Amino acid sequence: MNVSTASPPDRDTRARLAHRLTVPVWNAMSMRADALRRSLPPRPDTAPGRYAWWRSLSPTQARQAELLDRLNALCGHLAGHPALGYRAGELPEAALEAADGYTSEPVAQLIADYRALQEQGRAGRGRRTGRPGTVPASGLEGPR
Repeated sequence: MNVSTASPPDRDTRARLAHRLTVPVWNAMSMRADALRRSLPPRPDTAPGRYAWWRSLSPTQARQAELLDRLNALCGHLAGHPALGYRAGELPEAALEAADGYTSEPVAQLIADYRALQEQGRAGRGRRTGRPGTVPASGLEGPR
């Protein structure tokens, strides 16, 4: 008897794809961060200066400065300086989201392929969150 079952995606395939995406995603985020940095007033180096700087920003500039901080953290993570909340060597979904719309079409297709492999991997592990009647991973919200 020959039974055909779908196997979970190969971890090596996901790892290779993540490796291929690291530089283009970093480049896209870096270009966005540079544009934001140029659009904002210069940021002082001292803590009191930074405090005054933050307070002087308009609401739009403050949102841009927050995005700049996030992009800097994600760029640093991809460059080997892990950001809080992410495992070393991980290609965070937040980085892919930050690069969305700022990459070439071939890179956008690689991102879509990577996300599809990630989703297949989650489905293959029998992910429990999101199903009715289950406790979310945090255990703090949702039905019990």
